[in-house]
Amino acid sequence: MEKSNKKILIVEDDKEFLWILRQSFDKEGFFVVFAQDGEEGLKMAEEEKPDLVLLDILLPKMDGITMAKKLKEKGINLHIIFLTNLKDAGHIGEAVEIVKETDYIIKSDLHIDQIVGIVKERLGVKA
Repeated sequence: MEKSNKKILIVEDDKEFLWILRQSFDKEGFFVVFAQDGEEGLKMAEEEKPDLVLLDILLPKMDGITMAKKLKEKGINLHIIFLTNLKDAGHIGEAVEIVKETDYIIKSDLHIDQIVGIVKERLGVKA
């Protein structure tokens, strides 16, 4: 598979889910970087300048919503897709308030291929 010029940062503390996401995006030709907590994710976003961030909301050290706020405060505007198992309207509202153009994916509602499809669509990558 030909490599895409798109870089994705995955910030996810569930090691198994992170591994599946990494494998899926790598197979699709994306360049993947990752972090397992919000502090590391913030640092990676600043250093790696990804095209898109898949960001879990419940993370150790710093939650995903706080990480998104800090990116915005630093003037770093990235495509962010929030990942969570929370079906809480409050979290959805808060996440969308921070990042106007965002997607909010409930992990248990979608198959991994659908998540890859949403990312491709968001980045304008042909299927």
